[in-house]
Amino acid sequence: MSYSHRFESLIEARIREARENGEFDDLPGAGKPIPGKGEPYDENWWIKQMMRREDLGDVALPASLRLARDLDRLPEQVRQLRSEQRVRETVADLNARVAAYRDRPTEPYVKVRPLDADEVVRAWRRRP
Repeated sequence: MSYSHRFESLIEARIREARENGEFDDLPGAGKPIPGKGEPYDENWWIKQMMRREDLGDVALPASLRLARDLDRLPEQVRQLRSEQRVRETVADLNARVAAYRDRPTEPYVKVRPLDADEVVRAWRRRP
């Protein structure tokens, strides 16, 4: 039996003992689905996770992260609007910020793209 095999066996034994003693029973997230599993990959996942975890307000966020957050929150924001005109104005304002950022990006750099106003309006019309 090789040294590495004995070492792995020792680790597996410790894990088994801890499991049998219930040391893993009350871990945060136990029995819950893995966050984000099954969702499309998002390059800015770490930024969004940090913003949620740290409960960062507008004051603490650099402009690039505020823009990423606002893009992420757009579907929720437009769901509250009462007219198609307001939806289109909101998208136009956000697209202007995207264009300004893409012209002069600031750190931390985030990938953003303009939104399709017609697509946002279609989603807004389908809202419950």
